Amino acid sequence: MAESRIWTAALLVIGDEILSGRTQDKNIAQVAAWLNRQGIRLEEVRVVPDDRRRIADAVNALRSTYDYVLTTGGIGPTHDDITVDSIAAAFEVPVVIAPEARRILEAHYETRGGVTDARLRMARVPEGAELIPNPLSGAPGVKMQNVYILAGVPSIAANMLEALEGKLEGGRPMVSVTVGAYAAESDVADLLRETEAAHSGVAIGSYPFFKDGRYGANFVMRSDDGDLATQTAMDLQQKLEEAGFEPVPGGI
Repeated sequence: MAESRIWTAALLVIGDEILSGRTQDKNIAQVAAWLNRQGIRLEEVRVVPDDRRRIADAVNALRSTYDYVLTTGGIGPTHDDITVDSIAAAFEVPVVIAPEARRILEAHYETRGGVTDARLRMARVPEGAELIPNPLSGAPGVKMQNVYILAGVPSIAANMLEALEGKLEGGRPMVSVTVGAYAAESDVADLLRETEAAHSGVAIGSYPFFKDGRYGANFVMRSDDGDLATQTAMDLQQKLEEAGFEPVPGGI
């Protein structure tokens, strides 16, 4: 049977506030989960400051490596929102006011004081870009070839992702099946390696913990074949029992 196409993505998180620790990023988890539903694997996350050259360099490196690049942050109305300018620089195109984005903003702010110069900044896009709808706050996201420019505010980014649901080409979503056990990783390392080797197409991750005075770990089987992931989990449970450990389906 021919192997299915694997679609990949990277996430570029933009903002000095993330790197300084003033803001804790909440977009990575939601973007990763959303991509998985589209059958796309998030394979890299980078965090860069509000610096035009650093953003442009990162975008160019990522867009040539992965099928999709998503960015979060830096598309608001203030002077330090420079993501659009930086991505325009990466593509070597000018920044323009998108007429449709201007119309959307004018309608959104009609009863909110109108479109000011600051608010009009949110209608700026790299020339040739498409808009991503944003029903929550009006200001749209931007699609430039395989780069998707999203807001940094998690709730707004979530709305933009919802607008993109089903519109990116992908493969089969990854399925995760978890088995837990009160077992030290060092006691089951060989067992895990052997189980993974016996089931091509499944990756097993081990996530240790210390709980109620005991060491243990949750073992996660990941595959785009749900039946294969489930069968691997059942085999692992049997091997854990044979080794004297009590497996806990679903994890601890």
